Amino acid sequence: MAEIGLVSCTKTKLEQPAPPGKLYSPSTLFSKAQQYCEQNHDDWYILSAKHHLLEPDGPPIKPYDETLTGARVGRKREWAKEAFDQLESAGLLESDTTLVFHAGKAYYEELLPMLEETEVTTRFPVEGLMIGERLGWYNEQI
Repeated sequence: MAEIGLVSCTKTKLEQPAPPGKLYSPSTLFSKAQQYCEQNHDDWYILSAKHHLLEPDGPPIKPYDETLTGARVGRKREWAKEAFDQLESAGLLESDTTLVFHAGKAYYEELLPMLEETEVTTRFPVEGLMIGERLGWYNEQI
């Protein structure tokens, strides 16, 4: 059984291009989620509002200003379809895989109906927690 952490991108980014796992590192919340994923999951990826699914050690990307929070449903659905296709291409939608979302609802609400049609399992350990509560949760876990 493989556990894959999925961490959402953050508004706070480095000011120059960097590998995805480093680009969002100025964000305390992202850094805590990354540390948790590295300690507790078999692998982890980033859910990016602009690039969909990113490997932390992937090629450098430029900083951008885009979010799914507050986006229209149509935009979230388009994003979710592309993210789903990328998860499928990466072999992450198998029955022996659990996707663990370390992300706000905007990054999974339109993805969930598609995931429910696969054999993948999903978990949401920080669901419903505000940013401060999430930081507290990660601090307790790490």
